[in-house]
Amino acid sequence: MLQWGAGIVRLVSENSKPQDSAKDAAQDAPTRDIPVAAPITQAQKAARRLSGAPSSDHAAKIKLEDHLDPEPMRPAARMPAVPSDDEIAAALSKSVEDAKTGPSEDTHTSMITMRPPAEEVARRQAAMEKAANTKPVLTRVFQVLIAVFYPIVLLVLAIRLVTSSFFLWVEYHRPGFPADSFGFTTDDRMTYGSYTVDYLLNLAQSRYLGDLVDKFGDPLFLAGEVSHMADVKTVIVMAFMAGLALAVVMIIGMMYLARRSFGGIRRALFAGSIATLALIIAIGVFAATGWERFFTDFHEIFFTDGTWTFYTDDTLIRLFPSQFWTDSGIFIGAFVLVVASLTLAFTWPTKDRRKATLAAQRPGRRAA
Repeated sequence: MLQWGAGIVRLVSENSKPQDSAKDAAQDAPTRDIPVAAPITQAQKAARRLSGAPSSDHAAKIKLEDHLDPEPMRPAARMPAVPSDDEIAAALSKSVEDAKTGPSEDTHTSMITMRPPAEEVARRQAAMEKAANTKPVLTRVFQVLIAVFYPIVLLVLAIRLVTSSFFLWVEYHRPGFPADSFGFTTDDRMTYGSYTVDYLLNLAQSRYLGDLVDKFGDPLFLAGEVSHMADVKTVIVMAFMAGLALAVVMIIGMMYLARRSFGGIRRALFAGSIATLALIIAIGVFAATGWERFFTDFHEIFFTDGTWTFYTDDTLIRLFPSQFWTDSGIFIGAFVLVVASLTLAFTWPTKDRRKATLAAQRPGRRAA
């Protein structure tokens, strides 16, 4: 019995050893010092509110897991400077004073609230309206040039259509055109007349006509006729070159107005079409009331007296009788009248076009 009791005591003592060792290990483990935050004064709380720092009441809570061994916290390299109580009190008193009386110096925001006098506002508005309604000088110049050049270019274009082989063919083949009483057939007229028109448009000298002969071998044109055609060629070439130069200026002006003045081209062509209609109607009335007088005055302006009159059996009269010039004048007048009327109709300032012009006004683009 004594041996059995001693065995039980030995077993109990061995089982109790691990618990005692664990307790001793827990007691021997190093303890960690938990820093205790120093009490914060009211002045320091106010300073933290001004600086935007979070208060201790809203500090983040860090939860350490039981199975993780947290790393030791490293001390800060430099602690933030905390203002003293006097500095905090001075800042608070200054903020309260600024809230009551406003800032001591004018800022950009405070200057915005200052409204100028009514006279100054009216003066500025008048200046802005004047600047908006003022047209650039170059815009006005191009509009005037287009309006003035339009009838001239249109008239030169009509003359160019008359001085063509196609117009000759239409004239010689139209019903009622007088036949040549001296033997020229329609084919002869078409051939010799084409030489004459080609001479007006090419760069050849007067011998281009002077060397021509008829079917009998005789000179087709007399010296006086060749000299007159040389004068006509000079006038025609100058007219065509002037018309081309004016057309180029008009194109440049239209390109400029298309970029800088919405509706500027339309207004310029509208004014030009009105001027063209007035001019062609006046010329038409003068020519209709006295064609012979009009024809004579026209030749006296451009040619020397005595150099443009010929006999009825001369080649120029046989190729281009009086009826030819009458038809040419009618065609030129009708062509200019129709084109100018169409231009007037398509550029008429209707209500919709005015609205489109106003709607197209935007910064960087003026409406003239």
